[in-house]
Amino acid sequence: MYVKQISVFLENKSGRLAEVTSILGKHDIDISALSIADTTDFGILRLIVNKPDLALQVLKENGFTVSATDVIAIAVEDKPGGLAKVLDILYKNDIGIEYMYAFVGKVTDEALVILKVENGDEAVSILRENNVKILSADEVYSL
Repeated sequence: MYVKQISVFLENKSGRLAEVTSILGKHDIDISALSIADTTDFGILRLIVNKPDLALQVLKENGFTVSATDVIAIAVEDKPGGLAKVLDILYKNDIGIEYMYAFVGKVTDEALVILKVENGDEAVSILRENNVKILSADEVYSL
């Protein structure tokens, strides 16, 4: 039902993103999705990876400040209005979205989206009731 997202707090300086991706690569950790939000001094790198527990461990061992967050991965119709349909369901049920980002699957004709919402359990229940495809962690980690 939930996918584990890794958040890495990075100083906003050259080479830090390359260092993170290098460490993950050396440990055979594959990145399925990422998002970066930054300010003048620091950034938050959000990652969906195939081995989230190992990623958390090796990044901590290498001095990074990291955390794990449960997020929801959904598949939406890859056509105009596909995402709007799902967002409207959440809006009508008073589920606020904290942030979201899209990612690409290797073999799919759907658009894949990561959602961080205010009330995950309620959101999952509402999405299921409305026949929105929710991806399992195993499905996402294998993309």
